[in-house]
Amino acid sequence: MRLSALRESGRRTAVVGLGVAAVIGLAVSPAQAASWSSSLSGVSNGFESRRWSDNGGATNIDFTGCTSDGSVVNVTLHKDLSFQPDPYYSTASFTNCFNGTNATSSGNWGDHGSGSYYFSVNDGSSYRAWVRTLTVNY
Repeated sequence: MRLSALRESGRRTAVVGLGVAAVIGLAVSPAQAASWSSSLSGVSNGFESRRWSDNGGATNIDFTGCTSDGSVVNVTLHKDLSFQPDPYYSTASFTNCFNGTNATSSGNWGDHGSGSYYFSVNDGSSYRAWVRTLTVNY
């Protein structure tokens, strides 16, 4: 009887210890990068992408297989702020993605802090754009 009670106590201690270790592991693990993919079909000047929530870190946007009324797709990253103008960051000019259906152009933006972000396409131009695959990594 006594040996059985010790075994039961040992099992409880082991289960509690594993549970604590799992919680600590979750708390100290690094933030995971996230991404989403889509496509564009005939988007006009100033088109805005969907918003995504970013915990901070660099943002990378890839366009694969571009066509356009022009020969470039300009992509600008914006931070979505409530009740105030949205700040925007540098514009990347995507040209390589016009070199075939599997050709990719990439834009990289540094860490602008946590928040909600989106990109716009061809601000200030009259070109429409089609993109076979776009991927946003953040």
